[in-house]
Amino acid sequence: MARTRVRFASLLALTAALTALVTGCGTGNGTGNTDTSSKDGAPGRHGGKPVVVVTTTWEGAFAKAAGAEDVKVIVPQSVHHAPDYDPKPSDLAAVGKADFVLYAPFEPYVAKIKEAAGSKAELVEVNLDNDADKVKAEVAKLGKLFGTEEAAGRWTASFDSEYAKLSKDVQGSWPGGKSPAVVSQVFTTWSAKLAGAAPVGTYGPEAVTPAQLAELSGKKPALVLDNAHMSTGTVLPDSGARQIEIVNYPGADLDLLPVYRNAAAELKKAAGAS
Repeated sequence: MARTRVRFASLLALTAALTALVTGCGTGNGTGNTDTSSKDGAPGRHGGKPVVVVTTTWEGAFAKAAGAEDVKVIVPQSVHHAPDYDPKPSDLAAVGKADFVLYAPFEPYVAKIKEAAGSKAELVEVNLDNDADKVKAEVAKLGKLFGTEEAAGRWTASFDSEYAKLSKDVQGSWPGGKSPAVVSQVFTTWSAKLAGAAPVGTYGPEAVTPAQLAELSGKKPALVLDNAHMSTGTVLPDSGARQIEIVNYPGADLDLLPVYRNAAAELKKAAGAS
């Protein structure tokens, strides 16, 4: 009986030792609790969900569409032309606490953002274009990075449904069912696609030169799709073309769909006036 008790005690001690060893190997620091993955499997250092810092509401809307819940925007939505913003020290401090930092290559403060991110955050370059196919590709890419692919898939399904409805509505509003000839700023060609119109010419991001003015006016466009965030005034004066302002950046709610709804409303308004 004594020998049985000794063996039993030895087994208990061995089990405890193995448990401690496995726990220590699993955590990497011996605390037994460093599960920092998000609910969908993404790596996150803050509360189990990835913390995402974005330069503007545009990147923020892409991140939210992809399933990110903790998103901090650096450039205030009130700044009309986001590239003009100069990040404050508090903005850069937030970058250092992120799991992911989203930016666009054309933004002039990219170097500061990269430096502030250091080696902790993963820098993600985003293709800022509201073309439907490009948006879906970016959302899928980010969903995979964040480990929120299911959420990204749900958003994409709702986006496809809304986009198809808006596009059909706009295209059905053109007199005779024929889309007009349009000239588009280089960052608003997506809205021409929404309207079912292929641009007969593009301009920007710089102001139109006299030579471009003559060339574009000669195409006799009915509409000019200007960029509300980079407008240089009337693009084709005396051409008879109706100019409408297309908004690219989402609002503070980081919802991308209102951008398309707004563009569709402006395009329908223009169709009714033509």
